Amino acid sequence: MTAVSKRVPAAITTERLVLRLFRPGDADDRYAYQSLPEVARYLYRPPLTREACAESIAARAGGTDWRADGDSLLLAVCRADEPGVMGEVVLTLRSAHARQAEIGWVFNPRYAGQGYATEAAGALISLAFGRLDAHRVFARLDVLNTASVRVCERLGMRREAHLIDNDLDGDRWGSEYVYALLAREWTG
Repeated sequence: MTAVSKRVPAAITTERLVLRLFRPGDADDRYAYQSLPEVARYLYRPPLTREACAESIAARAGGTDWRADGDSLLLAVCRADEPGVMGEVVLTLRSAHARQAEIGWVFNPRYAGQGYATEAAGALISLAFGRLDAHRVFARLDVLNTASVRVCERLGMRREAHLIDNDLDGDRWGSEYVYALLAREWTG
C-alpha cells in the first residue's frame, strides 16, 4: 500500500445497499442524523451543523487516493430501492507501512436494528482486505455504544482493548473498545 496509489470504486453494492461517494445534494440527508445529540455523543464531538456536513462532503466528493497515512474514504449508504442517504461508512488508512485501516459508521437512528450497519461495514471490510490490500482493520467505539459493539461482533471482529477514561466529551469521561480483524480471518 505504500508504493502504489489505489483508487476505490465509484460504488459498492450489496444485496440491499449502495455505498457511494457523497454528492453535494446529500447535505440535508447527512445533516438529518449528524445533527442529532444522540448520534454525536458516541463520536466525542458536538453535533455537526448543516454547513459542516456540506463542507465535509465537498472536500471528499472526488474520492481519495489510498496511499498515505490519513487518506480516508467516506461513503454514503443508500438503500438500493429508494433515494436518500441513511448513513455513512468511513475507512481511514492509519498506517500505510503496516497496512492498518480504521473503519467507522454512523447511521440515522430511524434505520437502527435492520442490519444496515453490519451489511455496509462488511462490504467496506471486503474492499479493505481485497482491493486495498489491508492487513488489519480496526474500529474504536464508545463502550456505551452497544449497537456498534454488536456490529463488530457480528462482523467477526475481536475485542482487543478496553481503554478506560481515554477521551473527554465535555464533562464526561468516555471509555473505548478497540475491535479488530486481520485479513486472514475475514470470511465475508
